[in-house]
Parts: sequence; C-alpha cells; structure tokens
Amino acid sequence: MLKWQDILEMSAKGTPESERRVEKSLEQWREQLGEQAFYVTRMRGTERPFSSDSCTLFEPGRYQCVCCDNVLFEGDEKFDSGSGWPSFTQPAAINAIAYIADSSHGMSRIETVCNVCDAHLGHVFPDGPPPSHLRYCINAVAIKKADD
Repeated sequence: MLKWQDILEMSAKGTPESERRVEKSLEQWREQLGEQAFYVTRMRGTERPFSSDSCTLFEPGRYQCVCCDNVLFEGDEKFDSGSGWPSFTQPAAINAIAYIADSSHGMSRIETVCNVCDAHLGHVFPDGPPPSHLRYCINAVAIKKADD
C-alpha cells in the first residue's frame, strides 16, 4: 500500500517504469479525444468540480486512462471525497501512475499522470481516508470504466 512518503519519494526520484509506452503527437491526440478530454489530459487542464456524475457512481471494475487504456484504479478504491472530482485511495499498480511536483497556481501539489502516455489525470493529496490517507483527485474526463 502506497503512503504519502512513497508519493513524495517517487515525485523526487521517479516512478517505476511501465511495461509499455504510448506516444503520439498533439494532433494525433486531438483527433482521438473529445475537446474536453484533450484539454484536460494533453493541455493539463482541469474540469469544473461536480461536472460529472462519476463522483457518486460506485461500481465494481477497473478505471482506465481515456487516452491509452492503461488500468489506473480499481473500483473498490473509489470513495466520495466531496471534492467534486472522482477520488481513489490507491492506484491499480505501483507503476500505473507517475508523480510530478507541481507548484503552479501558487500551490505546492503532486500532479498525477498516466505512466504509459503522460496524460494529466489530476493530483494526489495526503487527506484521504485510512489506512493510506491518500486522495487521488482525478478529472472524470481523463478516465473511463473498462469494458470487462
């Protein structure tokens, strides 16, 4: 189980490599993705809070990157944080997500990106529920339910 100290170390030293990489030009991503998904995942944007019903939808299954289908989270790690974005306590695998120190907007945060295609997902914070106390605050347009 990852803890905040693990996240801080990976943001400083790097995340374990993924088994594969997906790289495309911005034009290729623009053609593949809808306007909002492109803005969030490729331009590092943020969707409005509470703009998706995904925050309160709790179903078993896996959540994948909307860009490359990398499995990011398991449904049983999802919880209602009240933040306005889907929230999870743990990634599906230690190398599913990469962590980047983010000091934009006058804040000190840890950005989460897909470790396969570098899609911006959201941020992770140390204010989640026990036992990990992690809250992965993820843009709903950056993820999709896997077709199991």
